[in-house]
Amino acid sequence: MSAKQKILVVDDDENIAELVSLYLTKECFETMIVGDGESALEAVKTFAPNLILLDLMLPGIDGYQVCREVRASSSIPIILLSAKGEVFDKVLGLELGADDYMEKPFDSKELVARVKAVLRRYKPAAPAVEPEIVGEDEVRFPDLIINRANYSVTYCDKKLDLPPKELELLYFLASSPNHVYTREQLLNQVWGYDYAGDSRTVDVHIKRLREKIKDHRSWKLSTIWGVGYKFEVL
Repeated sequence: MSAKQKILVVDDDENIAELVSLYLTKECFETMIVGDGESALEAVKTFAPNLILLDLMLPGIDGYQVCREVRASSSIPIILLSAKGEVFDKVLGLELGADDYMEKPFDSKELVARVKAVLRRYKPAAPAVEPEIVGEDEVRFPDLIINRANYSVTYCDKKLDLPPKELELLYFLASSPNHVYTREQLLNQVWGYDYAGDSRTVDVHIKRLREKIKDHRSWKLSTIWGVGYKFEVL
């Protein structure tokens, strides 16, 4: 028997969330309910849903920001739920990466039908290039070898002379491909918690790395606007 598909229901209205969960459960989906944006982002990691039903008006981090942050590192289908019926709200949600948009109040049977339709259309991305890890201090990608033990970088069969922090930043990002890190996280991990500088230091080092290492057909250094950076494998 195949495993049930998992739906994350994000809504601070407990009555609506429970009703939606009930209908989905009857259709043999596994559900999880959370009531705020921060919990939603955590549940994406721990629950690993196949689809997210996301209310826009949430306490703390709103649905738009949740959608933006999920899309920064994942292609999980997202259906937005909102009492806002303006064209602007729909367009903004779809431009941020949502797959569908439903106005409240909605018919529960239509919602279930849309969930099934979006899941049918969704095709997970093909497996990305995985890094080849050599020991504890070296990662390899096509045309790129980063060795933290001897502080060397080989790019397109040529040795690059990188300052220590540039190399450490590149190694840290490349050793966790497709993981998005904020500037503050990168400062803490690469420069240390006691570093007194500001987040612009990260931007400067990324800029210098891009001047020396151009985008590759298999990988690149990507900016996630409003969030941070990632080493993206294609």
